[in-house]
Amino acid sequence: MDQPGITNYIPILIIFALAVVFATAMIAMSRFMGRNRPTREKLAPYECGVEPVGTARERQSVKFYLVAILFLLFDVEVVFLLPWAVVFRKVLTSPEYQHLKFVFYGGMMVFLFLLVVGLIYEWRKGILDWNR
Repeated sequence: MDQPGITNYIPILIIFALAVVFATAMIAMSRFMGRNRPTREKLAPYECGVEPVGTARERQSVKFYLVAILFLLFDVEVVFLLPWAVVFRKVLTSPEYQHLKFVFYGGMMVFLFLLVVGLIYEWRKGILDWNR
């Protein structure tokens, strides 16, 4: 019994195996053939040219985390908005999808409305105000 599904994946497995072998060989060659001359400067942690002083366990402001979360939220918005725009163009130009035109548009407008409401909420709460 021939299984064409499995035989289609053999070239992919070969490429994956070659990539693993090549990466392992490069790391091993650099480890064994390269010169290792550690100095005090090379072993010191690099902090953008500033001498590391104090402990690494200092408290960070919550604003950094809030901005990171906001970035992720609006990044996810773009991830949903771009494919929608591509599909919406097809919906507008195809005669068989004309009845879905308002459903597609209305769904995205509800999504954008909720994002704008969230942005206004964040603005009113002062999350975007760095001077506080």
